[in-house]
Amino acid sequence: MHELQNAIGYRFQNPALLEQALTHTSYANEVYQNGLRSYERLEFLGDSILGFTAAEFLLSTFPQLHEGDLSKLRADLVCETSLAQTARKLNLGRYLRLGRGEEACGGREKPSIIADVVESIIAAIYLDGGLAAAQRFIYSDVLVDTRQRILLNTDWKTKLQELVQRKKDQSLAYELIGACGPDHDKTFSVRVLLNGSEVGLGTGTSKKRAEQAAAREAVERLFPSETGVH
Repeated sequence: MHELQNAIGYRFQNPALLEQALTHTSYANEVYQNGLRSYERLEFLGDSILGFTAAEFLLSTFPQLHEGDLSKLRADLVCETSLAQTARKLNLGRYLRLGRGEEACGGREKPSIIADVVESIIAAIYLDGGLAAAQRFIYSDVLVDTRQRILLNTDWKTKLQELVQRKKDQSLAYELIGACGPDHDKTFSVRVLLNGSEVGLGTGTSKKRAEQAAAREAVERLFPSETGVH
């Protein structure tokens, strides 16, 4: 448990809370004959703390984004896939307490389980050390690199299309202007045209990636207040 506490950056005053946060229902039923001793109740609380913290973080970090965009970003940050990535980074599966059946079924690697454990650990830290301690863990391990993740995951072509359509009779076009390198390792260059005028250039290992890069440059050039990332 000392290694795990070092990994999450928090030392528990009451280690029993951490043990409960790592206890799957299969283990609680098998060993305690009491499912309430599993992490599920902590997960319920941790989900709310994480959702609130992520919303507060996004609201203050991206003042130009509208409610719909903020909601989408929050959903992405707290989804199972994102939380499972955090769990793998912390190697949480190693510390889980699983029943024999769940152990045999590979429960230590199941995204649904390890994602839940991230939320249960958030709640355990909150109950042991307060909201500030729980939020420090969230900021450092769950919301880390948020800006870069948003840049990578944004569909810039769709975003550019939506922005230019605020005015009538706007025409967007993407033009391949070059490709270099061997067939197995080509780099493509694309420009995006708005009403016939070049507004962005981009390169990538595929035409699609080059188009996304060109669209991103166009958004940042034409609509800097709409990028949400500064």
